[in-house]
Amino acid sequence: MFYYYLIAMFVIMLDQVTKWFIEHYMYVGESIPIIDNFFYITSHRNRGAAWGILQGQMWLFYVITVVVIIGIIIYLQKNAKGKKLLGVSLALMLGGAIGNFIDRVFRQEVVDFIHTYIFSYNFPVFNIADSALVIGVGLLIIQMLLEERKSKEKTNG
Repeated sequence: MFYYYLIAMFVIMLDQVTKWFIEHYMYVGESIPIIDNFFYITSHRNRGAAWGILQGQMWLFYVITVVVIIGIIIYLQKNAKGKKLLGVSLALMLGGAIGNFIDRVFRQEVVDFIHTYIFSYNFPVFNIADSALVIGVGLLIIQMLLEERKSKEKTNG
């Protein structure tokens, strides 16, 4: 179990260090091209949720995030033993949730900086915590599909 909390801590540290650099070395709106027309480092702030929805509703984010963090920890403690993929997915989600929660509590906004254009679509700017959340959810879906397949094999075989 301790290993999963180390993963979450690594995500939190990487997230906060990268945000600190963006905050201290770039002005809001500044953009540095890494790969033209594909990947940029862009200093952006978000006072809402994903894609800027619910701007300024910090109290709502505090409550939801605390509930989510507690839920992830409980689920991790009860269900991840012997299930590495589940544990890693929950650890990534935990680290991502805490990373953005730290921003909301101490900065009153989330620092975003990863800016991509995918097939000419200007994707909303995001950060390491967001990435960890998305990867964690993706791995959780894979875990659920694998468990469903195992369950079907047991009942059919």
